[in-house]
Amino acid sequence: MNGTMLIALPKGRLYEKALRLLASAGVVVAEGGSSSRALLLEDTGGRFQFVQLKPVDIPVYVESGAIDAGIVGTDILRELESDVYEPLDLQIGKCRMVVAGPDGTSLPYQQNLRVATKYPKTAGRFFLSRNAHIHIVRLEGSVEIAPQLGLAEVIVDLVETGRTLRENSMSILDEVAQVSAKLIVNRTAMKMKAAAVTTLLKDLDRIIYAHT
Repeated sequence: MNGTMLIALPKGRLYEKALRLLASAGVVVAEGGSSSRALLLEDTGGRFQFVQLKPVDIPVYVESGAIDAGIVGTDILRELESDVYEPLDLQIGKCRMVVAGPDGTSLPYQQNLRVATKYPKTAGRFFLSRNAHIHIVRLEGSVEIAPQLGLAEVIVDLVETGRTLRENSMSILDEVAQVSAKLIVNRTAMKMKAAAVTTLLKDLDRIIYAHT
């Protein structure tokens, strides 16, 4: 790691929200935008460099020290059980991880359940806490259709507005966790680049909690 702090930004639904939050804190990403072809972007103040990555890869890069810090959802952090510092909840990308099933059904914790999800570890821990016996069906997409096709009785997935569930005639049966994006920092970078990390945290904290 060189003297400049390298920060990973998540591709997808959090990207623009992360850019707006950083800009509000005085960190404006030069040539920002999801259409940029540059591998590394810089902020206009020259303090940071940024790289866009798939959210699931960000904790891996940060934990290894290849990248100093990153922005990523707690859904991914809990699933990967990442060994990183989590100094600040950014209060963006808020949603819920839930158990959902077809409309009109209940959640029979006492029965064997097939659970379709992109979050097998998180789902496993949740159902274990309910003393439920489950079989995880790991899927990478379109989990909502699994009960309709007889692949699983219920799903564990993220819900923001609930629209996708309604469109697939499904209802929320239980809540697994609240989810939001966090700033994560590599443990070595937290010490070696303490001044840069502390300044960034103060700038973001000032914006995030200005009205609380």
